Amino acid sequence: MNTNLLLHRFFNGFLWLALPLLLAPVAWALVDWAVFSAVFSPDLQACQQAAGQGACWGVVAEKWRVIVFGRYPVPEQWRSATVLVLWSALLFATAARVFKSKTAFSLWALLLPASAALLHGGFADLAVVPTNLWGGLPLTLILSTVGFAMALPLAVLLALGRQSAVAPLRRFCIAYIELLRALPLVTVLFLAAFVLPLWLPGEGLDLFTRVLLTISLFSAAYLAEVLRGGLQAVPQGQGQAAKALGLNVIQRNVHVVLPQAIQACLPSLTNSFVTLFKECSLVTIVALFELTGALSLALAGDVQWRSFYLEGYLFIGLVYWAYCFGLSKTVK
Repeated sequence: MNTNLLLHRFFNGFLWLALPLLLAPVAWALVDWAVFSAVFSPDLQACQQAAGQGACWGVVAEKWRVIVFGRYPVPEQWRSATVLVLWSALLFATAARVFKSKTAFSLWALLLPASAALLHGGFADLAVVPTNLWGGLPLTLILSTVGFAMALPLAVLLALGRQSAVAPLRRFCIAYIELLRALPLVTVLFLAAFVLPLWLPGEGLDLFTRVLLTISLFSAAYLAEVLRGGLQAVPQGQGQAAKALGLNVIQRNVHVVLPQAIQACLPSLTNSFVTLFKECSLVTIVALFELTGALSLALAGDVQWRSFYLEGYLFIGLVYWAYCFGLSKTVK
């Protein structure tokens, strides 16, 4: 047998044996810190005694309401919890294609205004909760889901316009896409939150609406490029065959080209949504406290629990991982 092959097999076997032995002490130390020596009850004294030896998950047990729901009033948090459960369930069901497209669209069309009405209140003896008090995980879901849904139709128009034979339209779409993709989201959010109100007459739009529109317009530029790749993956013969059947431009795109393009780039669209879901944490800089910002809000005014911020961020990271990993596995 070849000597190089023997050495290669020996080296691989050595790695399979050595790596677990080398990593075992590290893995055990992490498990011991996170589980066996950890404090799970909201006991500040026990957490302080276990500092350096075990994790203090008690900070999550103590601050979970603020972390999950932000500044939403505590007596009314059942409303925010209801929205969180319904949106999460429908989001995963839509990703897994539990419902047909028309059914899913109808459910989202009903859930969106119902959730907005429930969160805002002002009817049936429900207290009014302004949008600047919405926060936590429900706000992250709303901004990412609604922002993506609003961006997708605009992205389709931009992707089609970029391939248009009409030069002014094509140049406008290219300029829009390249300009938005060249700007960081933080800058765009800052402009929407603090500069745009100076140009709007009267009270203008509230902060939540401005941020949501900004996220939609910003995401559309990235989604347009994803869809353009999907359009290029559709064979030209598909459009030519549809044209030969007498379909006009709109009918060819709606019934023949776009369904195939979206199917071809569905994994990339899912990745774009996952990215947007995480990037919504940037809205904290404009005083909308979503999931990540809610943790800062929970610990900012409590000096005693502030030293256990690491466990809080690990918990938030686990929540992000659960949603992102779950979506990546349920998309078909």
